[in-house]
Amino acid sequence: MPIHEQFLSAVDLETVPLIRTRMLVVGCGIAGLAAALAASRRGPVVMAAKSVFMESNTTYAQGGIAAALAGDDDVDLHIRDTMEAGGGLCDEPAVRVMAEEGRIRCRELIDMGTPFDRVDGELAFTREGAHSRRRILHADGDATGRAITATMLDRVCRTPNIHTLENHFAIDLLHADGVCYGALFLDTKYGRLLRVEASATVVATGGLGQVFRETTNPAAATGDGYALCYRAGATMEDMEFVQFHPTTLYLAGAPRFLVSEAVRGEGAHLVNQDGERFMSRYSKAGELSPRDVVSQGIFKELNRTGDAYVSLDLRHVDPKLIETRFPTIMSVCAEFGLDIRKDPIPVRPAVHYMMGGVRTDLDARTDVKNLYAAGEVACTGVHGANRLASNSLLEGLVYGCRAGMADAADAAPPFPAPTLARSMPPKGARLDVDDLSRSLKALSWRNLGVYRNGIHLAETVETLKAWMRYVLAEQFQMRPGFEVQNMLTVGFLIAGSALARTESRGAHQRSDYPEADPAWARHSCVAIDKDAS
Repeated sequence: MPIHEQFLSAVDLETVPLIRTRMLVVGCGIAGLAAALAASRRGPVVMAAKSVFMESNTTYAQGGIAAALAGDDDVDLHIRDTMEAGGGLCDEPAVRVMAEEGRIRCRELIDMGTPFDRVDGELAFTREGAHSRRRILHADGDATGRAITATMLDRVCRTPNIHTLENHFAIDLLHADGVCYGALFLDTKYGRLLRVEASATVVATGGLGQVFRETTNPAAATGDGYALCYRAGATMEDMEFVQFHPTTLYLAGAPRFLVSEAVRGEGAHLVNQDGERFMSRYSKAGELSPRDVVSQGIFKELNRTGDAYVSLDLRHVDPKLIETRFPTIMSVCAEFGLDIRKDPIPVRPAVHYMMGGVRTDLDARTDVKNLYAAGEVACTGVHGANRLASNSLLEGLVYGCRAGMADAADAAPPFPAPTLARSMPPKGARLDVDDLSRSLKALSWRNLGVYRNGIHLAETVETLKAWMRYVLAEQFQMRPGFEVQNMLTVGFLIAGSALARTESRGAHQRSDYPEADPAWARHSCVAIDKDAS
């Protein structure tokens, strides 16, 4: 039956085609791949992706993966650097798990065949902002994420215990009485519903950058996993902490392409339109300060000069090093007439990464039974108020593996009759989804950006409440409609959490509360009203 016909009547889950498995993994980035591989050692796994498997935030990761593997490095130094960057909100046990197990997991990636760059046969490491050592592993120069994804995906596809589903959008989690039993999917290629029931479900859906107008994230990063877990009753933590990458390509008609932090790690200077290095005005560490500090410094400089962008200058860097380390960045910039060996790169900040997310413990458990979260969608406490560069891939690898090794209850089918978080039956979409999406992105960029204030945050909360009153009651037949519902939910969670945190800390900067408040040296939490669900 075509999907629109199904949605024009009440969805009877018993009539939807069913797959049962030990573990369901929703997402195909590094966390989802790690979870699927780990879980396959214990039983059958279904791994579902909303698009094709190579389309994830991991694939677009340039800089690398941080691990204390170099001879002059150790785990305690990595932990210290991470904690210092996190604005006092990193959970030390979670950071230690990531740093210690990260070395093991990275060695497994090497053994799996990941083509990390080498010099004279030895692993090559680079340094990025706020790292005290050169500990960043990279592959194909600036294509680390793509190399890792390809290697892990090849292993997944050759593992008999893993059943893969491309182009399957997770509409909602199936849950009853505080227990998750799987998810309902829309097969976007053929317009069919599919129910996957599982003893354990891992949500590893990546980020939410598309909630904002300016972002480095791919089009698929619409915050689906945050909304899925929130609707199912999971607690969301630190949703106000959205990281802005300080250097994204800023040219008319060009995508907001990320220019890796490793460019500054290899010696690039940030300069204003007069060619003057300016970061020393705002931080002693200059260009190698944590990302929040560099992003804020750039915005302060732009406000001071009235310009629209600053520039990354590599003209003093060895051209051979540039060609070897940054072939992807060179190629993209060349498409727009820039030779980065000779021309400064125009850049400004854009939304890049979410530090907050679904609250988990050290084994990736949420507070919904049999529901786990890993990767960017999860809040393990590793990043605190500001993520240290190249810790994201490491966190996804470590905690994805932990989620996959979960001792989920082997609930025998038939499962209890699960419920959907979305109301049924659908009414049929009447909204201009594209216009709503553009309006949300503009509102978020304007009021939830690098600098925030209480008046605009309160305005955003009320605006999103009004939009949500009619949009969340609407039922759609296609992926874009479901995505915009998820984006509204996520935007509302960010705005409400940002309004509540009356201080400035890490990536959360309030012009009306410009200082950090010791009383706020704690995590923020929000969960749906269980009675209202």
